Amino acid sequence: MTAGPAPDRRERLVRPLLIAFLAVCAADLVAVLTDSGVTHLVAKPLLMPLLAGYAAARRGPRPLIAALLLGWGGDVFLLADADLAFLIGMGCFAAGHLCYLRLFGRARSGLLPGILYAAVAAVFVTLLWDGLPAGLRIPLAGYSVLLTAMAYRSTLLGRYAAAGGALFLVSDGLIATGVADWPQAPAPDFWIMLTYVAAQLLLTLGALAPGARCAGAGPGAYRERSISI
Repeated sequence: MTAGPAPDRRERLVRPLLIAFLAVCAADLVAVLTDSGVTHLVAKPLLMPLLAGYAAARRGPRPLIAALLLGWGGDVFLLADADLAFLIGMGCFAAGHLCYLRLFGRARSGLLPGILYAAVAAVFVTLLWDGLPAGLRIPLAGYSVLLTAMAYRSTLLGRYAAAGGALFLVSDGLIATGVADWPQAPAPDFWIMLTYVAAQLLLTLGALAPGARCAGAGPGAYRERSISI
């Protein structure tokens, strides 16, 4: 009698890593609401490594894991209150969006969502332009194009990933309005973090969903052997 394949040791880490990610998310959001700077400094850099670990434990594709780790780089640099750190952090997120675009592959997306996303991004950047520091205008405009492309292409992986792409657009839009000194809603940092962590989680779940057709997934990948969260 032939024995079945030995269980992957990573499987036992799936639930603990997801629970740890959600717990750190909750701690960070509470820290932002209560203005606990020390807790935020500790919690925020843990978020994306935990989510990347969860994706790796579920044998997610390399572009997904790379995108999450680049998000960690962006998170760390954006903790510093300096223009150079902001630009480096934005560069990390831009590289992460390129990884997401690689993940989504080359299949055709719907034309109407693309037109809507492009129109919203163009109007938003136009309205922000005069309020942005001169040195950030071109980088932010270029980043907006990349972010919008990622959000649009995320629709290829189903409703979870599509919602994640849209929320990423919302989160970064809230950051941009702060940079441009627009009036802010109460607790703006809370809404930025909430939409950001939700975006990354939904993009991850969309990419790991059974049957998801992602580029960069090799033999034995997540989509060939589903593991429940």
